Parts: sequence; structure tokens; C-alpha cells
Amino acid sequence: MAEVYLGEASSVEGFKKRVAIKRVLPHLAQNDNFIQMFLDEARLSARLSHANIVSVFDISAREDTYFLIMEFVDGANLKRILDCLQRRAQSFPLAQAVYVCAEACRGLSYAHELHDENGRPLGIVHRDISPPNIMITKRGEVKVADFGLAKAGTQLSQTDPGVVKGKFSYLSPEAALGKEVDSRADIFSLGIVLWEMLAGRRLFLGETDYATVKLIQQANIPRLAPLNPQVDEAFEEIILKALTREPDDRYQTAQQFGDALTGYLFTRQLKVTNYDLANLVNSAIAEDAAPVKTEISLIDRLIQEELDGSIALSNEQAEPPAPAQTARLTAHEGELEDPASWFSDEPETTRVSPVPSMRPRSSSAPRAKTGWHESGVEYASQMIEEIEVDDDEPITTPHPKSLPPSVPAPRAPLGPMGVPAVAQAVGKPAARGGAGKYVFMAMALLAVVAIAIALLGKRM
Repeated sequence: MAEVYLGEASSVEGFKKRVAIKRVLPHLAQNDNFIQMFLDEARLSARLSHANIVSVFDISAREDTYFLIMEFVDGANLKRILDCLQRRAQSFPLAQAVYVCAEACRGLSYAHELHDENGRPLGIVHRDISPPNIMITKRGEVKVADFGLAKAGTQLSQTDPGVVKGKFSYLSPEAALGKEVDSRADIFSLGIVLWEMLAGRRLFLGETDYATVKLIQQANIPRLAPLNPQVDEAFEEIILKALTREPDDRYQTAQQFGDALTGYLFTRQLKVTNYDLANLVNSAIAEDAAPVKTEISLIDRLIQEELDGSIALSNEQAEPPAPAQTARLTAHEGELEDPASWFSDEPETTRVSPVPSMRPRSSSAPRAKTGWHESGVEYASQMIEEIEVDDDEPITTPHPKSLPPSVPAPRAPLGPMGVPAVAQAVGKPAARGGAGKYVFMAMALLAVVAIAIALLGKRM
């Protein structure tokens, strides 16, 4: 029926105050009956000034619509807190639930007993007590909000006979039957709220609105003790009296109901203060403000990895790396360790040097195959012919197959450590190449094996 904005009231000398602005929706601003009801709420709420009731400061009209300037309650309503506890599979603490309803009784008692300037009772009935209309601030203050459906003797608009106002699940039996209601209807509605806080589920909820109303008319109240181990027999009697079907058997005033709740806390020595409620409110607000973490499915993650790989590949093709940066390095100097340093005594981390350049001996020579080979014999012997080392001394060992049958293959000269000179020559550039040293050593060993096999074959 209306929308609420957060505003700021400013005055002289830099005076500022945050307020809530409740504006009638445009399509309802043309409805005379609704506007009359809205004005009744404004006039009634302007009379209410209590710590446990949301105050109304002013009413105004602009551009064919009306709006109220109300107290801004910085906190959360009871429904939001109940939803938070339900998501955590937690129950509302008994002592704090009793304290919330006892504070709400204070605000309702003030409204029910309010008189006009001539001392005549106004006969105010809220008629919409429910979790969304019980507000709790970040400091644990409890406030009853939204007297928009309230009934008072001073209101100009009157409810038509048989018309039910309020949320169906929180009606009193007399209201569900279309009878005249008084302040005891608010006591029944508050009893429903207290029962649901401790049971963790709805009390009256049918498959349809009609089924819900029929449940309220019957007013069969399940016992709380089997649903909540915190509830004892003494508290069961208090809440069942508030939820009695006949108004004459209930607490006759909100003050009596509040006194019974407060007396239970004192007799059971249950200490509860505003600070305890503040913790509940701040916890609910923090949970709602936390970002929702969405888990990415395995398929989505694989697709994203493929996309990232395609983008990286296209970037590499568009911008080829410089010759001195053939190794994949990070953006910062020194973040990539040289594997050769793992076996040396040097403490510092060095950058991987580029692999020595390998160029074919002649343009007519076949190009060396790349990749991993199982045997590597033919590949290693072919690499001996094609690779020249950095000291410009080509390896001229002929391929065994290219020698005439009568000419034996020459033996590779041995170095000082007994390693063939071919392996030493091939290993020289690898020593300057960091991790590439191990690659060339492996190639040299494969070359030695190939030459040894060739020599053995010729002798036999």
C-alpha cells in the first residue's frame, strides 16, 4: 500500500536527523477510502509517543500524494531475525523471546490505555501484531510499528461489518469470525508470535487463506514443551492463557500479559538485557550483508579454463617473446628459481638462462624432430650431426650408416673424466644454460649409447 524511503531532515544551524518517509503508492493516492484510512493512521500515530512505539513526526502532501515522516529504526524486524535463525537451524533463546514480548506489551499497553485531551479513552487496537511489525534496533530496543490498521474511536473511517483486517495467520478468533475486537485481540496475536519464536514454525498456516482462518477459529494450540526443551510447565500455562479462544479467559490487558512474562524471568533468575538482543540483531544484519558465495560447477570451471588457455595462446601468437625470454617467467624478477641451483651451494635465486641456440649444420640436413621419444637412439645420433655448440667447433662424428662397410666407425675420444669428448662438448652450452644442462647431458649419453651400438654392430 505504501513505499518507505530513508531520508534526512535538515534544519537551521546544520541540524540533521535520519528519518523514514512512508509514501502512498501513486495508484492508491486516487482512492478516497484509502487516503482516508491513511490520514486516520497519521492522526492516530501522531498521538503515540512511547519508547516502544515507532513515532510519527509529521504528515505532508505533495504532487497529489501523501507521505508520513517517521522515526527511522536502525535495526531489523523480528521476521528477519527468525529467518536468520531458521537458516542456521537454531531456536530463539527462551529468555530473549520472553523479553521481546514483554517489551512489546509495554508499547501496546500504552496505546490501549491512551486518552484524548478530555480524558476519554481512545480505544486503540493495533490489529496487525506480527513479526514484521515488531522492530528491534541495533542496541536491542524493541518497538511496535505500523498502526496503519489500528482501530480507534476517533477515526473517521469505520470498518464495514464482516470485513477482516490484518494478516490471516495472526488474527484472533473473534477477528476471524468477523466480530468486534478490542485490546485482547492484540494479546492473542502477540501470543502467536511468542509461540512461533519458541517452536520454530508457524502456528496457524493452512493450504489456503480460508483454511488458515478456519484453524484460527478453532484455536487448537499444540503444547510447546515437546517442540522446545527450554519450555517448562509454568511457561506453558502463561502462553496458553494468552492463546485462549474466548477473550474473557485471556489476559485482559497487555500490562497483565507483560507482568506475567517479566515475573517468569525473575522467578527463574533468567538475566536478559538489551545487549543480548543487540547481538541477535547485529548477527542477522551481518549475515544478510555477507556476499553470497556461488559454487561453480565442474563443467563451468573446465569451460573457463579452456577459454583462459585460448586467450593465452592467442596472446602468445600475437606477441612472440623476445629471444632472451624463451623461458616462461613471472612478471617480477627473481620469482622463478633455477632448478640447477637446487643442487649447488649458491644461496641466491637466479633466473633461468635461455637455452643455447641450436642451428642446423646445413640447409639440406633434415630438421630434428621435437618432443619426447621412447628409444632416442636414432634421434640422438641425428642430433650429433645437426647441432653446433657455442665455441664454434662443430661435432664432425660421421653417422655410422654413412661409412663404407670396410671402414670401421671411429671411436669417440675420451675426456679427462672418462666421459666421451662428444658428451663434454655437447654439455658445455648446457652448463651455461641452467636447467638446459640436464637436457644436453641426457642427449650426450644417448649419443654415446648410439655410437657404442654402432661400433659393436660393425665389429660383429
